[in-house]
Amino acid sequence: MSRPGPEIEAAFEGSWPAAEYAEAGGFRIGRGLGGGKRVGSARATGPDWTAAGIDRAVDVQKMWDQSPIFRVSDSEPRLAEALSARGFRDHTPTVMMTAPVAALTDIDVPPVTSFALWPPLAIQRELWEEQGIGPARQAVMARVAAPKAALLGRIKDRAAAVAFVAEVQGIAVLHALEVLPSMRREGLATWTLREAAFWAEARGADTMLLAVTAGNAGAIALYRKLGFAPVAGYRYFEA
Repeated sequence: MSRPGPEIEAAFEGSWPAAEYAEAGGFRIGRGLGGGKRVGSARATGPDWTAAGIDRAVDVQKMWDQSPIFRVSDSEPRLAEALSARGFRDHTPTVMMTAPVAALTDIDVPPVTSFALWPPLAIQRELWEEQGIGPARQAVMARVAAPKAALLGRIKDRAAAVAFVAEVQGIAVLHALEVLPSMRREGLATWTLREAAFWAEARGADTMLLAVTAGNAGAIALYRKLGFAPVAGYRYFEA
């Protein structure tokens, strides 16, 4: 797959930002503060990176007490080869997918099934924490400057799903979608996605964007069924 276009890339980064950034040798490095690989990785800003630039990016990450890690697009085989030659191991191949907002707003969400609000309720924070999305990753959501919402999904009279969405220049990006294991396969992920789309539509967005690990066949099948299609891919290279 190709590298994501500039609008997709800007929305992806703006909806899940690092605490701060540094530029070094053709790379942009995020300071994650424990918020995960996405915000704590370095990525090439173009094709003009150099071997010395890799070293400089690693130095910045070490200065921030972060493990050296790069996020590499599937369209960057030269960078992947250079990092592999230095002993970086690749892992977590990920697919970026988009869908028209209109593909998700053709069916109304049933009453009291899903809600979009900000700031998150205590139950939403608890649901995220139960699924491994703790305070450091929730802090990523808090620092998003774009319009945003925390989504709450309910089924069988209980809160059972949670997600985060932000809108950047007409693209609504979904992150941190989690459904309680005991409540999966009940359609709640679909309703939560549709609620995100209605929220996005109200803000003038025409495209939904999300990222999913390539090995999550069940989620990819669901997203395809809802109208999503792959547009780009990446993986991590970690020392």
